[in-house]
Amino acid sequence: MPRLLVVHHTPSPALQAVLEAVREGVAMVDDVELTVRPALSAGPADLLAADGVLLGTPANIGYMSGALKHFFDTVYYPCLDATVGLKYGVYVHGNDDTAGALTSIAKITGALRWKQVAAPLSITGPADLEAVRELAATVAVSL
Repeated sequence: MPRLLVVHHTPSPALQAVLEAVREGVAMVDDVELTVRPALSAGPADLLAADGVLLGTPANIGYMSGALKHFFDTVYYPCLDATVGLKYGVYVHGNDDTAGALTSIAKITGALRWKQVAAPLSITGPADLEAVRELAATVAVSL
């Protein structure tokens, strides 16, 4: 059974609602195992065991959270060659702008040579939870 790893930093009630919508979206897809890890505790073993990853972060001062950056720093070299072509999706929540966070994530996932399987979801203000469910389901179906 394919495994989807969700690596997230969820410091706010708004992002907690998004994470729950992610769980609901993946649950709509049969035969996908879901593993959810906070970005500060996810590591190379989690990533190497996954068939795809969904990344979630707030946009902090024009960048991804430090927690998600820590995840990338932790897995980059141990997983660089072993995860080429890994399928991924991403959601970013910000009060008014997510562009810098999305750009930085795209640069790192590009360097890792991962394959984006869903358009990035930029959330400003209240989240469209149906769009979140659709993103999660799309990534899960791609595995």
